[in-house]
Amino acid sequence: MRIAVFSAKPYDQTFLTRANAANRHELSFFDARLTHDTAPLAKGFDGVCVFVNDHVDSAVLEQLHAGGTRLVALRSAGFNHVDLAAAERLGITVARVPAYSPHAVAEHAVALVLSLNRMTFRAYNRVREGNFALDGLLGFDLHGKTVGVIGTGHIGLIFADIMHGFGCRILAYDPQPNPQAKAFVEYVPLESLYAQADIISLHCPLTPDTDHLIDADAIALMKRGVMLINTGRGRVVDTSAVIAGLKSGHIGRLGLDVYEEEEQLFFEDLSHGIIEDDQFMRLTTFHNVLITGHQAFFTDEALTNIAETTLANVDAFECGSGTLHRVVYSKRV
Repeated sequence: MRIAVFSAKPYDQTFLTRANAANRHELSFFDARLTHDTAPLAKGFDGVCVFVNDHVDSAVLEQLHAGGTRLVALRSAGFNHVDLAAAERLGITVARVPAYSPHAVAEHAVALVLSLNRMTFRAYNRVREGNFALDGLLGFDLHGKTVGVIGTGHIGLIFADIMHGFGCRILAYDPQPNPQAKAFVEYVPLESLYAQADIISLHCPLTPDTDHLIDADAIALMKRGVMLINTGRGRVVDTSAVIAGLKSGHIGRLGLDVYEEEEQLFFEDLSHGIIEDDQFMRLTTFHNVLITGHQAFFTDEALTNIAETTLANVDAFECGSGTLHRVVYSKRV
């Protein structure tokens, strides 16, 4: 099949080309994001391969359909950026990578916890400048602390397992508790988790119920000085409410790998320009905030799994056999 790969970074080309070692498919790589303006690039291609910041709305799907595209292969687990109803109407199959390396994201969340707790990112800069003062670097023992995990899929449970290894008490909230959760994971109501947790880590999908789950009301229920970590979906967190919580001191430490308006920021080098997102820039002024640019998934193992699963989806679609991780439109009642 001829596949147009959008938002293709050098690492995408490397891993997808490796996964396509037998040259089963003709891959064409485009730096540009898929949008209404760039959709014509896909004309004549059987499928497109897209990432989280590509636009796959009704208008784009109409253009893809007119150009002969029959498959949208996502290089991600999330699919909230795809108009599934329009894809179904047009007869376009949408496939995703349901899991790649849950350890990658879980371990990155732990890295944010450790870095924020001991302020290693601030210490690094101080030492490079010859400043060896310890003021402002005070942390706390993780042993004995209570960690709240919101969302207990593969990633959430691995994160819980690692934090339990530090000697933490684990509280969890999930509307559908995972039967694979170990005995040390205690499921509690969300309000109880907010009230008891010293550290809260978000691993839930973005749904209408979790959109801005962490808002002013939720923060008000949390312990003063709570550490909040988000490696899940940006819109789970209300940025305005979090900024207010940081200013008041109610949030003591904040670690983000995702951001609700990240589409215009992440995965690009903007170091030579002006970042116009005032809320994002406000976040960067806090000494107790650590932001990474959606890199939690970025390990050799995860990229290998993403590329191999993506190509396997293309194989299955083309041959009509094998495992196709299809995303099916489901109308909410």
